[in-house]
Amino acid sequence: MGMGQRLGCRKTSIIRSMEIDVAKERILLFSPQIPKNDASSIAWQKKLSAFDAISQVSSFLSRPKDDDFECVYEEFRYEPFWHVVAQAKYVYDRSSSYQVKASGAEVKQVSIDTKTYDVESGHIHIPVCENCVQTEEEEVFIDGISGKTINEYRQYLSLSPQDITTDSMKHFPKDAIVIPPQTRVSAIMRDALSKMIKGIQADTIHEEEIKVPCVDLYYRPVYAFQYTWKSKGKKSILEIDGITGNSTTGNRTFQEYIGKVLDPSFLFDVGADAAGMLIPGGSIAVKVAKKYLDTRKKH
Repeated sequence: MGMGQRLGCRKTSIIRSMEIDVAKERILLFSPQIPKNDASSIAWQKKLSAFDAISQVSSFLSRPKDDDFECVYEEFRYEPFWHVVAQAKYVYDRSSSYQVKASGAEVKQVSIDTKTYDVESGHIHIPVCENCVQTEEEEVFIDGISGKTINEYRQYLSLSPQDITTDSMKHFPKDAIVIPPQTRVSAIMRDALSKMIKGIQADTIHEEEIKVPCVDLYYRPVYAFQYTWKSKGKKSILEIDGITGNSTTGNRTFQEYIGKVLDPSFLFDVGADAAGMLIPGGSIAVKVAKKYLDTRKKH
């Protein structure tokens, strides 16, 4: 029976335990588009911008010489960010009542087919069954270190990164620092699903599905240079995006990860944390799909 042919809404009590179909996780690596020497030159030219505003203003009064600056530390690192897409679809029926205005004050009743409706305050109220299809989608780009949403990361996706899910560490240069994500992907999924799934007022649910078609961890190249302004006794960090060449002021370096091997098994924790999670708003207990758990066992 098609959706337009359903004749009535049947009152039911809806308590749902929903399975969520999670795509296979991937680790993807962007190759640097800016060579190290070029990044060093860009950073040296813009080194003054790494320091605070007061120092920059004073520099206009007395232009500092290059020999007043020294690069005391530099590193080449890969920083993580998450790309997660979650989708939901519901097909359901719900009871409602439509208010229709009568054509004039003289109308006291209205007959539709074999049913008669009394006019009240100039209107009739018709009980109906609404046949509904509801879709939701949430797409997020989350910085793996700060946990902040940074939609600008979308621009990198068109660059065809390399899928390094298998034997991921073999694809990183030996001199690169690989930073593990500080933000857990299960927390990102929980937030995405809680925003996407709303409380559904339904009498009968005919179809419901939740999918997470994208759980990707990207690594982007970053060059970092720490400078000392000798005469002022100040230090600061300038970062150069290894893809775009854009410069930003940094707030830390990551020497603590030098020489450490990244264990891919610690990157993805969806299976452990998402099983049995409760999504606010819809009172839905979400179970991780068996297909996903079977995939995890193979790893």
